[in-house]
Amino acid sequence: MLTWFQALMPKELKFFDLFSAHAEKLVEGATALRDVLQGGDGVAEACARVVAHEDAADGITREVLLNVRRSFITPFDRSDIQDLITSLDDAIDQMHKTVKVVSLFELREFEDPMREMADIIVEAAVLTREAVGLLSNMRQNVTRLSQLTEQITHIEDRSDAIYDAGRKALFLAHRHNDPMAFVVGVDVYSHLEKVMDRFEDVANRISGIVIEQV
Repeated sequence: MLTWFQALMPKELKFFDLFSAHAEKLVEGATALRDVLQGGDGVAEACARVVAHEDAADGITREVLLNVRRSFITPFDRSDIQDLITSLDDAIDQMHKTVKVVSLFELREFEDPMREMADIIVEAAVLTREAVGLLSNMRQNVTRLSQLTEQITHIEDRSDAIYDAGRKALFLAHRHNDPMAFVVGVDVYSHLEKVMDRFEDVANRISGIVIEQV
């Protein structure tokens, strides 16, 4: 009887709006992070923008988790909703951690591979935004969703290659004269790589939801 009754009830579609709102914050945060890594006088302002976008994303995450508890019917499994919004939030949280390192060590100049990784992060955020926007009609968009999640995985592989090359170049440049610059630079690279890892986590969550629902 309960299953029959639930089938007649409209699903809570506000979750999809919240997912999309959070994904938009990911794009805004990634764009601000890219601006940070351009260096110069605008670093502090761009760091502040990343923090502001992360704060806004946290608010959206809290709203999703609150609605999971309050909603009688959800568009898909509650644990999947929680896992998806958490993985989205982890991505922008990691952007915040990246700019905390930048602020802590008062960095104003960045390596070219760091900028390349920032470009890839923006690319991943844009792909994620599109994928999240398609979830409300995933049956009709299953092919495109598969393409998007594969693209995110592939660009994470590109990020890995840049990460390795960047750390090697940093070591060669500073091993004899400035070990602290190497340590700090590796810290930045590591956080940037973790941002991309979190986007891959999002892609995997979306793939899992599509497999279960379609």
